[in-house]
Amino acid sequence: MKIEPQELLPNINLPADLRALPIEDLPQVCNELRQEIIRELANNPGHFASGLGVVELTVALHYVFNTPYDRLVWDVGHQAAGHKILTGRRKTFSTYRHLGGLRPFPSPEESEYDTFACGHASNSISAALGMAVAAQGHGEGDRQVVAVIGDGSMSGGLAFEGLNNVSSTPNNLLIILNDNNMSIDRSVGGMKHYLHQLHTSSFYNNLRYRLSQQLVRWGLLGENTRQRILRFNNSVKSLLSNQQNIFEGLNIRYFGPIDGHDVIELVATLRQIKNMKGPKLLHIHTVKGKGFQAAEENPTIYHAPGKYDPETGERLSCNTEGLPPRYQDVFGETLLELAKQNDKIVGITPAMATGCSLSIMMKEMPERTFDVGIAEGHAVTFAGGLAKEGLVPFCNIYSSFAQRAYDNIIHDVALCRLPVVFCLDRAGLVGQDGATHHGAFDLAALRPIPNLTISSPMNEHELRCLMYTAQLPDNGPFVIRYPRGRGALTDWRCPLVELPVGCGRKLTEGNDVAVLTLGPIGNVVAEVVRELKEAGRFVAHYDMRFLKPIDQDILGEVGKGYKRIVTVEDGVVQGGLGSAVVEYMADHNLHPEVIRLGLPDSFVEHGTPEELYHIVGLDAEAIKKALS
Repeated sequence: MKIEPQELLPNINLPADLRALPIEDLPQVCNELRQEIIRELANNPGHFASGLGVVELTVALHYVFNTPYDRLVWDVGHQAAGHKILTGRRKTFSTYRHLGGLRPFPSPEESEYDTFACGHASNSISAALGMAVAAQGHGEGDRQVVAVIGDGSMSGGLAFEGLNNVSSTPNNLLIILNDNNMSIDRSVGGMKHYLHQLHTSSFYNNLRYRLSQQLVRWGLLGENTRQRILRFNNSVKSLLSNQQNIFEGLNIRYFGPIDGHDVIELVATLRQIKNMKGPKLLHIHTVKGKGFQAAEENPTIYHAPGKYDPETGERLSCNTEGLPPRYQDVFGETLLELAKQNDKIVGITPAMATGCSLSIMMKEMPERTFDVGIAEGHAVTFAGGLAKEGLVPFCNIYSSFAQRAYDNIIHDVALCRLPVVFCLDRAGLVGQDGATHHGAFDLAALRPIPNLTISSPMNEHELRCLMYTAQLPDNGPFVIRYPRGRGALTDWRCPLVELPVGCGRKLTEGNDVAVLTLGPIGNVVAEVVRELKEAGRFVAHYDMRFLKPIDQDILGEVGKGYKRIVTVEDGVVQGGLGSAVVEYMADHNLHPEVIRLGLPDSFVEHGTPEELYHIVGLDAEAIKKALS
């Protein structure tokens, strides 16, 4: 794609500047905005294809609505690059996802145009409904509220809960359903097929709108009669078309589907429906990666492609020869290996098949793998049902997304001690995706739950052996958490052997200081311990392996044998490994000095993992200081 010189976009600093343009200039604005996104993200990696797919929608929304007074609520935020550029952040967009720069997702702390925090899917309808109801309560009846949600996010349970409440609460909310048949991977499930088939006549909608306006002028249509007429109308429409519209079945006016890349049509439609009373849904069809051939052809890969050539689309990958594999790939390869040995094993993911490498097993054993869509709570309870009937589900969820299934883990798995293996990917600090994506809370949140085993491997060998151990009979629900990125070993394949549950291991002998670690951060500590040993300082290092049940023999040993104990974990310091150690010492009347290193009691923003671990005091320098 040839990048053309820009004429209009440099003069658009805020949406008010956009609204001053004649409508016939909007296609050129869209072209320039698309080129700007392609140019900026080529060397500044971030979420890419989603933003290209909503360029026309972004321009149309800011053109028609009086933002920021009118509220735009984005779902997930992967698509927000164009929104940020049009809302006063074009000159600083080069700092996108950099430490101290623009946040990876919309955030009210960054801009008044970002009305709600987003990073996890399916929350836009509920949040926007709250804003719409509040606007009416404040006497701001002229304030428009728009929720923008994708077809992938529409599979989430919270979206359905929001729709249900929209249908029964007086409001004038507008929901934009951006239907591109994608989440990160291809969208799955019944909603995908339903949306693919859904159609509504624009002539019919125009006729109905004009008739309703005339009835209002004649005094024949008020709020009391509107709902009855709407229900009757929907019944007649379903009878004639032989198709039930789920949205109109909920008394939500449905419009579309229309071409989401025709900015003129989008503007005309939005202007026509924006002042209609009652909840409305506009269904648009878009192409993820629109306008960039490589992204259109490979939308999953170009969801977040890293660096690429903006002219050819070629991805500029780094040389990975000789480097350790990614933890997610070790998981994927090992799961397939285990599944070949144990025909009870099945794999489950909520729309993250590629990201968590369940795709490896999915390719070879599609009948034993399940992508349930963006529905983490359902993924867990579904896994519980499979386990109840004798299968061994490996439920793979990003750590931060597992927060959305907390009750399901407790009520639908742990309560009945069902043998579900939770593989929590992206544990710890994930980098440029920032506060919404860091896997900070899993250890502290899960530790109080009865019947749950919680583990974290120090390296790839440990991950493989923990996965083997977890699928053995009678181990019950089993959590294995591991980080994003590469491991520590190049020779990562090893024999699959059982690890004793609740037992850690002593790695080095020491004098008066012991350090207890959990998970891959133990590799950083091990290097520090080696450096101190070379300097004549001997520190005992224990890899705990398990947070629950925790190795009480090790805790008794270090509590009685060392004056000072340092705990190191890449989760929040309150409630995790350090807290478990302090609790043990208090319960057993032991009084060593305990220093706890972990993530702070605050949300950690975005930056490279190296930058962030330095900031929070979990890099080698901070650990060495604590051990000295």
